[in-house]
Amino acid sequence: MFQTLKDAFDRTFDKLSGRGKLNESDVQVAAREIRLALLAADVHFKVVKDFVDGVAARAVGKEVLESITPAQQFTKIVHDELVRVLGEEHAPFDFASKPPLIILIVGLQGSGKTTTAARFAKYCKDEGRRPYLVPADTQRPAAIEQLRVLAGQVEVDCYETHPKDKAVKVAKHAVKYATKQGYDTIIIDTAGRLHIDEEMMDEVKSISKKVEPERILYVADAMTGQDAVKSAKAFNEALEITGVVLTKLDGDARGGAALSVKAVTDKPIIFVGTGEKLDDLELFHPDRMAGRILGRGDVVSLVEQVANNVQEAEAEEMGKALLSGRMTFDDFLSQLKMVKKMGPLEKMIGMLPGMGGMTKNLDPEQMKRDLSHKEAMIQSMTKQERANPRILNGSRRKRIANGAGMAVSDLNRFIKEFEAFAKMMKKIRKGGMKNLFKGLTPQAFS
Repeated sequence: MFQTLKDAFDRTFDKLSGRGKLNESDVQVAAREIRLALLAADVHFKVVKDFVDGVAARAVGKEVLESITPAQQFTKIVHDELVRVLGEEHAPFDFASKPPLIILIVGLQGSGKTTTAARFAKYCKDEGRRPYLVPADTQRPAAIEQLRVLAGQVEVDCYETHPKDKAVKVAKHAVKYATKQGYDTIIIDTAGRLHIDEEMMDEVKSISKKVEPERILYVADAMTGQDAVKSAKAFNEALEITGVVLTKLDGDARGGAALSVKAVTDKPIIFVGTGEKLDDLELFHPDRMAGRILGRGDVVSLVEQVANNVQEAEAEEMGKALLSGRMTFDDFLSQLKMVKKMGPLEKMIGMLPGMGGMTKNLDPEQMKRDLSHKEAMIQSMTKQERANPRILNGSRRKRIANGAGMAVSDLNRFIKEFEAFAKMMKKIRKGGMKNLFKGLTPQAFS
C-alpha cells in the first residue's frame, strides 16, 4: 500500500536527517521533491498544490528553522498535512435513522461494488443489525449471482432479483418487502459501467428518487488514481454521496485516490478494503493512514486486528507457554494457527513502526508456503516428538521429513529456527526484554 509514495518520502526525509539546521533553501528543495512524489502518485494537481503550500508555509517558520530537531519537525508537519488532506478526523458510519436505513452502493464497474456491498452487510451484522442485500445490477446477471453467493457466505438474506426486471422496479419492490419483514438495514447494489455515462446516471438517479436512501456510499478503486476522483465528483454532483469506500488498498495503490477524493468531493472516506477476504473492510482513520504512508506504522490497527481474531483466553494460554521456558512444537503449532487467523503477514508487518519498507521485499506466496510447510512438518511428528524436541535423532527426522513431503535439510533448518526462538523466549523469561537479543545472531536462524 502506497509503497512508491513511502519510498519517495523516505528519500526526502533521509536527506534532511542529521542536519543541525535547515534553511529556507533546504525546505524549498524538500517541498519540490514532495510535489513530484505526489504528482507521480497520481494525486489531483490542486490537492498537490494545497498540500505543498501548507507544508512550506509551516516549515519556513520558527517551528522548523529554529528547532533543535528540524528534520523531525519537518516530518511532523508533513504528517499533519497528510491527516488534514485525508480528512482530519475519523468519520464513523452513521446508523442513526428511523428503520429501515436504506443505503445505495454506487460506483464504476470493476471498483468492487458488489463485494463491498456484501462486506458492508457483514459489518452491519457484526454491529448487531439485521441487513438485507438487494442486487439491483440487472445489466449483469453475473453480478446478481455474485451477490447472492456472497450473501450466503456472510449469512445475510438477499432479494431474489429477476435479471429481466428493471433496476428501479427491483429496488422499489425489495425495499417494500424488506420493510414488511422487519429488516433494519437495506443495502442496494447498483449497476456500474466502465466509465461515466448518461444512461447509468439516469438509472441510479431514478433508483435514488424512488427509494430515497439515507446513505449513498461511493466505491472507488484506489489503484485508478485520478479516474476514481473524477467519477466520485460526477456521482457526488448527481446524487450527493454521503461517504466513500476505497477498495484494493492491498494492491499497488499509488495513493492518488486516497489523497484526493476527500478534498475534491468534501465527503469523508469511511471504509477501506484491505484484502481479499469478506472481513477485510476497515474503518478509515486519517491519522493511522498518514502514519502508514510515512512508515510510522499503525500499531492501533494491529492491536485491533489481533483482538478481533484471537480469543483472549487463547492468547493468555499462548503467552504462558512462550514464557514458561520450555517450549514445545505443539506450542509452536498453536502460534502458527494464531498467525494465520490474523491475516497476511505482510499486512501486519506493514503496521509496525519502521517496518513498512520490509514489505516490498517480502513474497506473500512464499510466506504462505513456508507456514504450510512448517505446519506439515509438525503434524508429521508423534505426540512424544512434539512434546520433547530433544529426541529427534536422524531416523526420526528422516521419517518426519518424508511424512511432510519435505527434504531432511528443510526439517533441520526448521528445527534450528525453532530452537533459536525457544532460546529467545527463555531469555525473556529470565532477564526481561533487555536480554532478548543477547547471543542471538543472524546465523542462529540460517
